[in-house]
Amino acid sequence: MNWAVLAVAIAMSAGGSGTSTDEMTDSITIARLQYDGGGDWYANPSSLPNLLAAVRDRTGIPVARREATVTPLDPALRDYPFLYMTGHGNVAFTAAERLALREYLLAGGFLHADDNYGLDESFRAEMTAIFPEAELVEIPADHPVFHTVYDFREGLPKIHEHDGKPPQAFGIFIDGRMLVFYTYESDLGDGWEDEAVHEDPPATREQAIRMGVNLFLYVLGQSAS
Repeated sequence: MNWAVLAVAIAMSAGGSGTSTDEMTDSITIARLQYDGGGDWYANPSSLPNLLAAVRDRTGIPVARREATVTPLDPALRDYPFLYMTGHGNVAFTAAERLALREYLLAGGFLHADDNYGLDESFRAEMTAIFPEAELVEIPADHPVFHTVYDFREGLPKIHEHDGKPPQAFGIFIDGRMLVFYTYESDLGDGWEDEAVHEDPPATREQAIRMGVNLFLYVLGQSAS
C-alpha cells in the first residue's frame, strides 16, 4: 500500500469510526527492544521521540509521541509492527527469546537494528541463530526503502563516524518481504537525537530524519499490503 493511501486510511479511521485521535495516536508507535547481554539497549533516549515527531509533522500520520518498550517475550510484542534496537556492546537472546522474535517477524513484524558501535558481531550471530535459512544481505541503493518519500541515490547516509567505514544497510528477506533492516556504520539514532547531544550539523540530522521517515513509511506500507 502506498504510504499516502495508508495515511488517509488512518486519518479516516480516526475521524469516522468513533475512535478518538488520541486513541489512534497511542496505537501507532515504534517499540524499543529491551535485551540482555550487556549492551545499552536504552541508548539515544531522545532519538525515537524525535523521529516520531518528524513522522507526525511531515506525513500527518497520528503516531504516538513516545516509543513503547518491550522484551522479546512480552505478550504485547505483536501489537507493534515496528521494532527497534540499538546499543553499544553485546546482545544475547535465550532460546525462547529467539523463537519469539522469529515468530513475531514471520507473522508480519519488522526489526530495525541500528548499530551504535559494538553491536555488530553479536547481532549477526543472533540473526544467524534466529534465521539459519536466511542471510543478512546488503541492500542496494535502488531499493524502495531509500526512495519511499525522500530520495537517497547513494543508499544509506553516513551520520556518525566510527571506524571511517562506509555506511551499509543489510536486510533479511523471506518470500520477498523485508523482516530485518540492519544499519551499520551509519548510526541513524545519533542523528535522530536532540541537536545538543552529538552536535551533528543540521544537514546531517536532516539526512538521518529523512531516512527514518522513509523507513517508517516503508514498514507501515509493507505491513498493510
